[in-house]
Amino acid sequence: MVNDMRTFATVFACATLVLTFVSTPTNAALAPADLRCDYAVNPLGVDSPRPRLFWTVTSKERGEKQTAYQILVASSPALLKQDRGDLWDSGKVASDETIQIDYAGQSLKSSQPVFWKVRVWDANGKAFAWSQPAAWTMGILNPDDWHAQWIGTTDTNISSLLLRKEFSVKPGLKRALVNICGLGQYELTLNGKKVGDYFLSPGWTKYNKTCLYDTFDVTADLLPGNNAVGIELGNGMYNVTGGGRFTKFRGSFGPQKVIAQIRLEYADGAVEFIGTDGTWKTSGGPVTFNMIYGGEDFDARLVQKDWNTVHFDHSRWANAVVMDGPSRTLTNGDIVFDLGQNAAHVPQISVTGPAGSKVSIMPSELVDADGAVNQSSMGAGHRGSFFCQFTKSTDAKETWSPEFFYIGCRYLQLHPTPAATNGELPVIKSAAGIVIHSDCEPVGKFECSNDLFNRTFKLVRWAQQNNLVSILTDCPHREKLGWLEQDHLNGPALRYDFDLAQLFAKTVNDIADSQLTNGLVPTTAPEYVVFRDKNDAEHLRNNYGDSLEWSSTFILAPWQQYEFDGDLHLFREHYDAMKNYVACIGTRATNCIVDFGLGDWYDLGPRAPGIAQLTPIALTATAFYFENTKILAQAAELLGRTEAVKALSDLAGKIRAAFNEKFFDPTNRSYATGSQCANAIALVFELCEAANRTAVLEALVRDVRAHDNANTAGDVGYRYVLRALADGGRSDVIFEMNNQTHKPGYGMQLAKGKTSLTEAWDGTHSQDHFMLGQIQEWFYRDLAGIGGDPNGPGFKKIIINPQPVGDLARVKASYDSIRGKIVSDWQHDGDKFTLRVTIPANTTGTVYVPAKSADAVTESGRPAGQIQGVKFLRMENGRAVYAVESGEYTFKSTF
Repeated sequence: MVNDMRTFATVFACATLVLTFVSTPTNAALAPADLRCDYAVNPLGVDSPRPRLFWTVTSKERGEKQTAYQILVASSPALLKQDRGDLWDSGKVASDETIQIDYAGQSLKSSQPVFWKVRVWDANGKAFAWSQPAAWTMGILNPDDWHAQWIGTTDTNISSLLLRKEFSVKPGLKRALVNICGLGQYELTLNGKKVGDYFLSPGWTKYNKTCLYDTFDVTADLLPGNNAVGIELGNGMYNVTGGGRFTKFRGSFGPQKVIAQIRLEYADGAVEFIGTDGTWKTSGGPVTFNMIYGGEDFDARLVQKDWNTVHFDHSRWANAVVMDGPSRTLTNGDIVFDLGQNAAHVPQISVTGPAGSKVSIMPSELVDADGAVNQSSMGAGHRGSFFCQFTKSTDAKETWSPEFFYIGCRYLQLHPTPAATNGELPVIKSAAGIVIHSDCEPVGKFECSNDLFNRTFKLVRWAQQNNLVSILTDCPHREKLGWLEQDHLNGPALRYDFDLAQLFAKTVNDIADSQLTNGLVPTTAPEYVVFRDKNDAEHLRNNYGDSLEWSSTFILAPWQQYEFDGDLHLFREHYDAMKNYVACIGTRATNCIVDFGLGDWYDLGPRAPGIAQLTPIALTATAFYFENTKILAQAAELLGRTEAVKALSDLAGKIRAAFNEKFFDPTNRSYATGSQCANAIALVFELCEAANRTAVLEALVRDVRAHDNANTAGDVGYRYVLRALADGGRSDVIFEMNNQTHKPGYGMQLAKGKTSLTEAWDGTHSQDHFMLGQIQEWFYRDLAGIGGDPNGPGFKKIIINPQPVGDLARVKASYDSIRGKIVSDWQHDGDKFTLRVTIPANTTGTVYVPAKSADAVTESGRPAGQIQGVKFLRMENGRAVYAVESGEYTFKSTF
């Protein structure tokens, strides 16, 4: 655990070191000045093992310039005064450089004081006097040099934590240093007096990645004999809770905690450490509330006089609790880094130590109770484990990251190995994860007044981005395969978020390349793994390799490309292969019913998730057989293939009739088992007869209510549950389904601390799957109301139809369509509704304004019907509907 600090630390604040030597100023024509180490003057706590040195040169003469320099670096002021560089003497270096000069002397140690000076030569080869001396002090370079632990308290009701410790200083003290990191902010005192002149220290960071520590020279602050150190902690940006006051956001990295050590050096060479551990005492302080945005409360009655001085009675104070820091060091010497976000990472490490020593990198999405990485969610086990290994080539610092490997992970466990038995271990200087994804430009933004929905949006978006790597992968670790069902089921959700036209075109080409000669389209493309039962000579693929809910991407993704981008190229290029695919399905059908595949994958049935449990596989398979045939008929018409339109339309009609005969229950007026998936897919695909649509929608709503407003559909059915409810005017039901954390879903995953969408609704299995991320489409298309008009594909004609449901007070979204940016920004306050709309140039829009009547609608402060470019069309379902030209509009209504 002590390595937590070094792993993430960067020098933050530097105290000025008062030198005990004086050098006589020179009147030389060319004089080095402003000596710096790593950009700072006489810094304390330098982490770089090879710091960089800087200076300037001054002169009263014109045309003077430096042609050479010499640097002396010594372990003491006395040696430096004697012009002896026992740590490094650069010798005369022919160079005019005065910046970024790497220290090239002996290896330096943690907390080591270093003294240096420089002289220069001019253009005539004349050497001038040495500069004034300067100094720096090293920081903590090795994990073992931290003689302290993270400590705090388990009492979360304490707004500000006090910690104290008494210790003794022996005679002959030569130097005393403090290294400290207090989270979120700290105040340090010695014998009742504040150390340093800082405020709000340490600096704000992404605390699960980087924590800054401060170094102070406190020699003058200590007394012979008994001394007392006191630390007070506050929240800062580390813990922003709100507390009923103004705040920009709410979030916490954990309870207040501190790691600190006092290094005591004596004249006889002895070194002693006073470090934070379980023997320190803790108590609540007089600061009863502190929040970086909202303010601070101080109750003077709670001041414990002299609490940070010697002889204070702390008998009523509790012992400090030893805690984990931002990363964990395990008992076997391994170090675990929490990157803070589950993402597609390329791990990167910087290491010092002997040539031949090694560092193994083991990634994971989860950690065990002891802090060790757990790769179970990534499929490790009998298949093996994930790890990389780096072997050092030199004794110097080396930075490495893989060239041909990436992995979806949040944690990195690093295991150092010496070059030889009982040899010196390499030292981990830093570790990071480089986030990678395909070069797909983000095109959508969404935010609303519901914090859970905003967090859900980010949860899904991370999973989407993490799986955009050359193909649309299912997960960035366990399989990295192009499982196809997610591509069309999440197609609109993905397209609202990213510009994926090229990647989808590649995907369709991958499918065509993977299609078998008989027309069968496998479940993955490119098909690297063949899912086929060895003893089954009849079928070329088993259900894991042949499932219509998956292979339908071959037709449905190109149709979505047409809807979003007005692009028919994929149909033109692959029409014959698509027609062969539909024909192949027909050879597997019995009376137009298809019964094979995986069905509504990962639905919420009584067993562990997997193959469909609540909905007959034949129902979803046949539904997709119908949808593929119907869409291909529409595409054929657009392509002018008139000979195929009638044949495909007739076939679609037969499939529809067979579907209703097989699965519709006229008594219950629902489909098959009455599952959410079954009824929803019948509605969205328009398989349901018009006379039965209202009843089937009501059956869907009843089932949601019967499950306490919970979803039961899986990977395949969920998109259609959302679309059936939204298209049926029941976005209120979707709101209630997703505005909760106690049922399996997005809210439950967030409540469990997930940072990217998981494979299963309850947050188990893979921790990085985007397949259940269809909610993004509802955020954009329904809550914000940004949709395309089928009569103007590629957003040539735009529909803005927002759905103010639940307690939502504000929704704002934008989508950079192929024709320009579309914006929908609405506010709902009581009976007042404001809708701000942007329609890009060279397009038109149809805007639905929630209103009691058209007379209650204004645009830019005037009756909407009187505005040029705005034409009232009709009232529809509590909406005043307007046709608008391109431009920006502000509609206001009584609603």
